[in-house]
Amino acid sequence: MTPKDILLAAVVIVAWGVNFVVIKVGLEGVPPMLLGALRFMLAAFPAILFIRRPNMPLRWLLAYGLTISLGQFAFLFSAMYVGMPAGLASLVLQAQAFFTLGFAALFIGERVRRSNLIGLMIAAAGLLLIGSESGRSFTLAGFVLTLCAAAMWGLGNIVTKRVGQVNLVSLVVWGSLIPPLPFLALSLMLEGPEQIETALRNISLNSLLAIAYLAFIATLLGYGLWSRLLSRYPASQVAPFSLLVPVIGLSSAWLLLGEGLSTAQWIGAGVVMLGLLINVFGARLLRQLRGATA
Repeated sequence: MTPKDILLAAVVIVAWGVNFVVIKVGLEGVPPMLLGALRFMLAAFPAILFIRRPNMPLRWLLAYGLTISLGQFAFLFSAMYVGMPAGLASLVLQAQAFFTLGFAALFIGERVRRSNLIGLMIAAAGLLLIGSESGRSFTLAGFVLTLCAAAMWGLGNIVTKRVGQVNLVSLVVWGSLIPPLPFLALSLMLEGPEQIETALRNISLNSLLAIAYLAFIATLLGYGLWSRLLSRYPASQVAPFSLLVPVIGLSSAWLLLGEGLSTAQWIGAGVVMLGLLINVFGARLLRQLRGATA
């Protein structure tokens, strides 16, 4: 990769890592379902006026919007609303890699490699260690909801695989049309008209800036740059950069929110990262070892 493109990858990783801190800020003044509705309304309009609809069947566009956009962020915003720290959320959400593996094997018959299984077991041990600390610095409900968000992301990845080659920016923009109405319906049912009115009437500058960041920086800029990198380089060269998202997430949460982790949580975080590294690089390392011993 050229130095310029490495810099663009770094911009994306920082944008997505800091995203979790921004969600925490947004949730201080806006309840989770309403925050989701506002985020995706702003991500869709006016962008759809300038970007063509992706060349894909409507049912798959709906499936994408209902999983990656609605499902993932309904669970994630709820998790952080009920006490999941921003830094840990950025890490636990990476379990999506393993949900994607499982769903790919179940729904489209992809083969799971030995390195994937080893990485999964190691990461699961780390997640169990983190989960065992619930009640001290975070709630068990927040932890479980974050895992649900990871599962929805994994399902959305399978939808993307089934669609095949499609413009990622177009998919994200038009997929953002799907969640606002369901989010508003959920907000009416779970949060109620009175809380919605109060939040909108008293919305702060911090909340407005958080919504703008989520829509324009994390969604449009992030996926726009990511799609550019994927169009220029093999996915195997681009995807490993996403491993840095929880590093930025944990660091920014510590610096900006004062979030700290217990010793057990730090060990669990390290074990999860090791599992993710084995999942991404394990097969390549095994091939190199076999070549060296042949």
